[in-house]
Amino acid sequence: MKNDAANAGIKDIANALNVSIGTVDRALHGRPGVSEKTKVKVLAMADKLGYKPNLAAQALKLNRRLSIGVVLPKYIAHFFDPMRAGIRAASAAAVGMQVGLEFYEYARLGSGDIAAMESALGQHHDGVIFVPGDPRQFHSLIQKFARSGTATLCVGSDAPNTDRSGTVAAHAYVSGAIAAELLALTLRDKANVAIFTGERHTFDHAEKLRGFAATLALQAPHLTLLPALENHEKPEEAYRQALALMKQADRPAGLYLSTANSMPVIRALDEVGLLGTVQVITTDLFRELVPLLEYGKVLATLHQRPYTQGKMAFESMLGLLTHPGKKHPAVWLAPHVILRSNLPLFSHLITDTDEE
Repeated sequence: MKNDAANAGIKDIANALNVSIGTVDRALHGRPGVSEKTKVKVLAMADKLGYKPNLAAQALKLNRRLSIGVVLPKYIAHFFDPMRAGIRAASAAAVGMQVGLEFYEYARLGSGDIAAMESALGQHHDGVIFVPGDPRQFHSLIQKFARSGTATLCVGSDAPNTDRSGTVAAHAYVSGAIAAELLALTLRDKANVAIFTGERHTFDHAEKLRGFAATLALQAPHLTLLPALENHEKPEEAYRQALALMKQADRPAGLYLSTANSMPVIRALDEVGLLGTVQVITTDLFRELVPLLEYGKVLATLHQRPYTQGKMAFESMLGLLTHPGKKHPAVWLAPHVILRSNLPLFSHLITDTDEE
C-alpha cells in the first residue's frame, strides 16, 4: 500500500533503499553522479511510496513564478467565460504571489479536451485546473500529471477514483433533487417528465440525473420519468431531440434541462407552441433566458455559479501548491434557485449567450 504522498519525502526514499539523500536527489532530478541501475531503483521506490515533488516550495524558495494551466472548453460560453473570469480575478488578487496563468481552449466537452490536456502536460505546469468530461478518458492522464508532480484540480465536475488533487463544483445531486422537487410541487396530476443531459458519463451530468430520478420517485410517484435524452452539448442534437419528444403522444408535462445548453430545447418548444405550457427548469443564467423567466415561460433556473467556481478553483489550487501537506477536501457549492420573484437579485450575473 502506498504511503500518503504528503508524508513521503526524499529522506523516506533514502532510508528505504539505504542510500544517501544526495543520491536520491540526483536520481529524481536527472543529475549526474548516479548509475542508471540506482536511478531505476530510486524512481521505483518513489512511485511505491507515493512521493510527489514539492514544486511550489521549490518555486517560492527559488523566487520563481508558479505556473498554472487552465483547460476549459469554449462552448458553452455563458458558463465557461464567467469561470475563466473568476480564475483571472482570483489570480489578480493573489497579492505577494508570482503566478503565471496559461489558458488552453477546445471546442466542447468530449471534443478536443484530451488533446488540450496533453498540451498542458507537455508544459510542465505546477498545477492544472480542468473540467473532466468522461472521467474514464482522463484517468491515465491524471496519473501522468501526478507522476510528474503536477497538481490537478477539477472544476465544474469531478473525476472520482483518480489521482486528482481536488475538486470545486456545484453540488450536482442537489441540483437534480431541487429540479425534481419543483416539478413535484408544480405538476399535481399524473404526467410524464423528462430530463435533457449532456453526456451521462460526465460525473456532473450523471449526479444530476441520479438526484432528479431519486427525488422524483420519493416525492412525486404520480410523475413518470421518461428515458434521459443525451445531447452531448450539441445544440442541433438538443433541438432535434426536443422536437421529436414534443410530437410524441406521451409528451412530458415537465422538463429539466440539466446543462446550460437549454436554448435549443426552448426554441423547439416555442416552435410547436408548447413554451409556457410545459413546465421547464433550466440551468444557469444568461441574457436570453431573462424574459422567459420574467413572463413565466420558464419556471426556474438553477445557477451553478461559474464565476465563484473559477475563483474558488484558483484559490484551492494555490492552497494545494503552497501547502502540499495539508488535506484539501472537495468543495461543493450550493446552486442558486432563481425564480421570477428573485430574478432582480441576480441581475449582476447575467451574461450573453454564445452562438454556434
